[in-house]
Amino acid sequence: MANNADVDHAKLIALLPRLNRFAISLTGKRSDADDLLQATVQRLLEKGAPDAGGLDKWAFRICKNIWIDGLRSQTVRIKALMRGEFAGDDCVDGERIVIGKLTFAQVRRAMAKLPVEQRAALSLIAIEGFSCADAAEALEIPIGTVMSRIARARATLSAEFRSDEIEIKATKATSKAIAK
Repeated sequence: MANNADVDHAKLIALLPRLNRFAISLTGKRSDADDLLQATVQRLLEKGAPDAGGLDKWAFRICKNIWIDGLRSQTVRIKALMRGEFAGDDCVDGERIVIGKLTFAQVRRAMAKLPVEQRAALSLIAIEGFSCADAAEALEIPIGTVMSRIARARATLSAEFRSDEIEIKATKATSKAIAK
């Protein structure tokens, strides 16, 4: 699909915020998303742009593929570590992102609970504004699979927000009872 034509830098720069959001939705962590975004841009600049001007879909596909490759290599490293082939460094992940709005925190938490396949499809359609056909092309899956993943993701999120609502009401009721 791609040739070695130069990537339109202005289009690529305009695409970066959307690609970054997609990378965050895949990785679940801003620091990992930054690495994924950098690798995606590097690959785009090295390999060139698609022939027919579909930079958006091409970029999201590359991002997804790099992420999958990273997961595969991580699995290999974990298996090697478990077999005692090498000792990993004990590393504490102290990354904490302070989120100002409760609703954003709730959405992010709920999205993180979704299976990666659902999260990727939902991110492309609900956040990036892709059509189901474009998302299917970017994810390299049938359109029916995209639609199914979106439906399951929406149902899961809906149930998640209903349970959050119940917890918030219970917490408020408990706080009022304690205050009396």
